[in-house]
Amino acid sequence: MTKRLFTLIAIFLFFTGVHAETIKTDVLVIGGGSSGVAAAIQAARSKVKTLLIEPGPWLGGTMTMGGMCVLDGNRNLPAGIWGEFRRKVTDYYRNRLGYDTSHNAVLRFEPSVGASILKKITDTVKNLTVKLKTRWTLVKKDGTGWLVEITVNGEIVKVEAKILVDGTETGEVASKAGVKFARETTNVTDRAPDEIGDITWIAILKDFGRGEDKTIAKPDGYDPSLYDYFKGKDIKSILKTIAIPNDKYVLNWPEGSINGMRLKTDNKDELYKKAKLRTLGLIYYLQTARGFKNLGLDNEFGTADRMAMIPYLKESRRAIGLVRMVPDDMQKPYSRESKLYRTSIGVGENFYDNSFALTYAADAPDVTIQYRSPYSIPLGAIVARDVDNLLVTEKAISVTGLVNVSTMYPSVQMTLGQGVGATAAFCAFFKTTTKHLNVRIIQGELLDFKGYLLPFTDITQKDPHFRAIQQVSATGLLKGIENINGSAIEIHFQPNDSVSTEEIRPVMNELYTRFFLWFNKEKPGEKFTLGNLLSFISDYTLTDPQTLQPLVQKLWKPVLKLPGEPDVHRACTRREFAVLANKYLNPFAKTVDISGKVVN
Repeated sequence: MTKRLFTLIAIFLFFTGVHAETIKTDVLVIGGGSSGVAAAIQAARSKVKTLLIEPGPWLGGTMTMGGMCVLDGNRNLPAGIWGEFRRKVTDYYRNRLGYDTSHNAVLRFEPSVGASILKKITDTVKNLTVKLKTRWTLVKKDGTGWLVEITVNGEIVKVEAKILVDGTETGEVASKAGVKFARETTNVTDRAPDEIGDITWIAILKDFGRGEDKTIAKPDGYDPSLYDYFKGKDIKSILKTIAIPNDKYVLNWPEGSINGMRLKTDNKDELYKKAKLRTLGLIYYLQTARGFKNLGLDNEFGTADRMAMIPYLKESRRAIGLVRMVPDDMQKPYSRESKLYRTSIGVGENFYDNSFALTYAADAPDVTIQYRSPYSIPLGAIVARDVDNLLVTEKAISVTGLVNVSTMYPSVQMTLGQGVGATAAFCAFFKTTTKHLNVRIIQGELLDFKGYLLPFTDITQKDPHFRAIQQVSATGLLKGIENINGSAIEIHFQPNDSVSTEEIRPVMNELYTRFFLWFNKEKPGEKFTLGNLLSFISDYTLTDPQTLQPLVQKLWKPVLKLPGEPDVHRACTRREFAVLANKYLNPFAKTVDISGKVVN
């Protein structure tokens, strides 16, 4: 009897143990880089159960473990989680003498501090479980969901997830899951679908003070001619551009990279070794040929060689998504047949990376001039075309190489990651798949959490009409206007400009079948007046004009928070049009498909 009881208990414990080794979650994010961690935070904040696994000891990927911690992208677009992270970093260093706390300063931080801040944010998010130092070993389809095996404390644990997010730097999960990748052949690059390239291994240097000698041993294969770029250059001025707090510098110059090398599984270790030696060679060059012996490797990462934990990869294989974002989607978003800006789930503020110029010298000048405008990133670029319920992010999104030049940066990726998280949460919450995405619901969720859909730098989130302007502009009724600010190009809304009839007419016809009849009857002039707008609102909503106009006048300042007086004879301002159209016509409620086409 005792032996039988012992056997029953053993069987019970065995099956209990098996059950405990299966984790069920709504959303599984693999990879805790800037985009992956933002995706996990947003999915959890959108009230779905989320698990984030990261094989390394820190969150943040490239910008923490990889040392890419001088961020100039998106400094004028503090969207959502990126804006939250930016504020927390600035608050951390606020009392440091000389730290630039201006609203659009380049963000500079020590990698360990960035990782710590991300961990503190994730620790406060309900519905989110984070597992660091956790690797995945298997990923496969399980009905409409996914079965993934991870290793926890040396044991294999199964994870069942409804939605899978590939937050890895190189699309590893998507590759194993069967996603197809695009070959890219242009006048700038020729990259096979399985190639990953342009590797830098970042180091953090510290100024140990005058008189200190921190010269390292001469690296294997050291060739001083590789660093001829620095001959005659003012090193102290250059160092200022890569300075971070506490007398440290981020060594991320193109002369420390192995540009043009193509990373594959069978040559990874070799290329990583070359990348480290190239950076060490640059350090040795600065210390010996240029006399900066006081600059030495800081132990920022806690690694044996004091180098970053992971390499900085500028390029990755890029998944074939529902849409592919091309340069014209950045430069000419309104004139293209597809209107991908209408499906935006993230914004980017473009700037120039000189390492790209050195990689592709013949074409770099054109790239510099051509890709500066801020832009929106479309929803379809993160959705795998042939595999359901899999979202990709980081450098594996469906874009061309010249678009990746900008979207690869951690600050842009964090903004994009929030859009990925909202999309994953939509599928899980509504128990649907990536075949049935609702663009406007996903965008509305992002706006609820302080995201941007359009990259307007002159309308901040403190503006009482921020949401109305974002929503109406996402339909194309009011278009962004390029504005040159010094050497940069910004996209402005220009709220005080008057509305042109010809600007809004095509989209009004597209959105409202009655507009054509109203237009032929009323025949508005070159400038669309406030009276014209109220007249169409009255016609569309079947509201008596004698009722509507007094109501709008009553609500003008206390409720609508509009400046000035509602004179029906003057041209309508863009702000007034956005606010009134958003409230009474609600164009944002019109359904659009993944290409931005209006679905009536």
